[in-house]
Amino acid sequence: MTDDDERRLDSDADPARRAGWKPDGEILPTERLAMNRTGSFEWDVATGVLDIDDAGLAVFGMDRAAYEARPEALMERLEPSERTRIEVTAEEAVTNGSNSYNIHFRLPLDGGDTQWTHVQARILRSEDKTAHRIVGVVRDATAEVTHSAFVLDLEKRRQRQTDIVEQTTSAMSRAVTVDDVTAALTGAGALARLAADGLTLGLVENSAVNIVALSGESLEALDGLGSGELDRNLPLADAIRSGRPRFITSLAALARRYPALEPHLGRLRFQAAAYLPLVAQARSLGGLALFYRDRTAFNADERILCLGLAAIVAQSLQRAMLFDEEREFATQLQSAMLPPRIQDIEGGEIAVRYHAAWSGRQVGGDWYDVIALPKNRYGLVVGDVQGHDTHAAAIMGQLRIALRAYAGEGHPPATVLARASRFLAELDTDRFATCTYAQVDLASGAARVVRAGHLGPLIRHTDGRVGTPQVRGGMPLGVSTDFGDEEFPETRLDLVPGETLVLYTDGLVEEPGTDLDTGVDALRNELSAGPAGAEALADHLSERLWERWGSGDDVALLVLRRSPDVGSSHAPRIHQYIHQADPQGLSDARAIVRQALADWDMAEFADDAELVTGELLVNVLLHTEGGAVLTLEVLPEPVRRIRLSVQDRSSTWPRRRSPGETSTSGRGLLLLDAVTDRWGVEPRGEGKAVWCEIGSPPTPADGTPSPRP
Repeated sequence: MTDDDERRLDSDADPARRAGWKPDGEILPTERLAMNRTGSFEWDVATGVLDIDDAGLAVFGMDRAAYEARPEALMERLEPSERTRIEVTAEEAVTNGSNSYNIHFRLPLDGGDTQWTHVQARILRSEDKTAHRIVGVVRDATAEVTHSAFVLDLEKRRQRQTDIVEQTTSAMSRAVTVDDVTAALTGAGALARLAADGLTLGLVENSAVNIVALSGESLEALDGLGSGELDRNLPLADAIRSGRPRFITSLAALARRYPALEPHLGRLRFQAAAYLPLVAQARSLGGLALFYRDRTAFNADERILCLGLAAIVAQSLQRAMLFDEEREFATQLQSAMLPPRIQDIEGGEIAVRYHAAWSGRQVGGDWYDVIALPKNRYGLVVGDVQGHDTHAAAIMGQLRIALRAYAGEGHPPATVLARASRFLAELDTDRFATCTYAQVDLASGAARVVRAGHLGPLIRHTDGRVGTPQVRGGMPLGVSTDFGDEEFPETRLDLVPGETLVLYTDGLVEEPGTDLDTGVDALRNELSAGPAGAEALADHLSERLWERWGSGDDVALLVLRRSPDVGSSHAPRIHQYIHQADPQGLSDARAIVRQALADWDMAEFADDAELVTGELLVNVLLHTEGGAVLTLEVLPEPVRRIRLSVQDRSSTWPRRRSPGETSTSGRGLLLLDAVTDRWGVEPRGEGKAVWCEIGSPPTPADGTPSPRP
């Protein structure tokens, strides 16, 4: 035996060397792994033998003497689900051609504890890629996994807190008014966004707290515990007065701190609450209370989160309160410059509406006015001064008073606007104004309209159709004087009984991103579909249009309806205005006459009445400079007959002619003679009316028929 063999035998007999120690006490690599609860294994895939070292067996909590060198000896200690997961992982790695695999699994230990175990394996394959051996390490990974789970949970909690702050900030950034703030805190999903089960928001008003928002489970929802004096015996008022948050972690703690609440504890379903003062720029705005059903403590991060939410809400409330104050100031300023009330008018009904833009102090220059004039006439004004500021509102107030004075002096509409333009130019301002002014006589229905760079009026007819009269216009007020052009041509309109005149400013028809015609078309549609009464129609237009566009501009609206004249069930009557510039009006008039006679059970006269209607209207539209008012009525008993009248503004009466065979005109009166029973012409104010009767005429006492005129 050589000296080397003797040294080898001595080394094998030394337990320290078998454990990995060198004679000088140095720790060998195997011992280093064992001290870190890491062992190694080798698995012969063909024979199924699993060789694992002592350190590896220690990881599994097994003794060398009890180990059978089979994988089943280790696997049977695992839960079935974990066993299946390991088998599937290893099998997939072997069959899919992978060179390695790793897996974490839970290993039950004696005493009931669970150890997280990690296997890192490498698959050795032959030249034909067949797996024949698997080698690897197995280690106790409990500390690593536990730390990872803690870090992951911490990250989740911090991410959740970040999400709460970001979502709340986003919701508050869109809140403009105090109502918007309360809606953002109590609307759908608001409590989930705040990770709370209940909420109370109270604002300080005159040394008292006013509860303005409640949601979910909250203490202040109970009787007698809401709005009132800032009483320190109640938690929300205490937090507001002291300026310090109050974190309540149990109902018992709530009762100890605030004994007055003890009788109410049985009605409370939450376990914890955070009462937070809302302070912005050293001003106490109110308090926010958040309630939690399952929480029993507030750690440092959760307290910081609550204080951060309170700061976000306080800043939003401060901004919203300032906006509400500015908007109230602007609205009051504008209202003070508009007529305090609109007087009742004889022969019709009138409604006005004004809506300020939602832009804080940026008050506009829109206005309306109704001016009583001599001879039971009325002046109607709707206008808009350039700009959206207090300067525009101030100019509007002066211009409204000046225009009212000029109209009250009895000047015609064109003169009123010319003088108003001169007045605005003399104010030494760079602002101009647009305006539509109408003088209306409700007794006759005559309306004289002028425009100064403004939108023209609309007329709703008695059958719901909406007309757009071609009202000629001049330059805006102020600009017309600067350019030396103070011409404002008048346009004569006629309102028949039951028709409605609508004047408005552009805020009612301006839709962001579209042209003005789109808004005007929408106004026409809503005007046609709306109710007949002036007040109801004004409300309808305001609700459907002003709110639709987003309230980005001021709106002034004036609705005038001439009282309807419907006759009676025995003597019905309709009126229709046909504008000279409306090519469809003649066809509509014929259709209206035919339908009315059918409704009145007099359809046998429809052909004659429709023929006469067309003849009389064509004569007016061709030979006069204005439109015509068609009146169709049924004269009462003893003999029901139709009376048809066409009124125009021409003083020239029709005359008989003897047309030649080739003439294309001159047969109108001959047609009246042939079709009607009676006809005639009579003066009507500024013009005349041609009338006729169709049907059986009344018989005089002597029995002879009534003569034709």
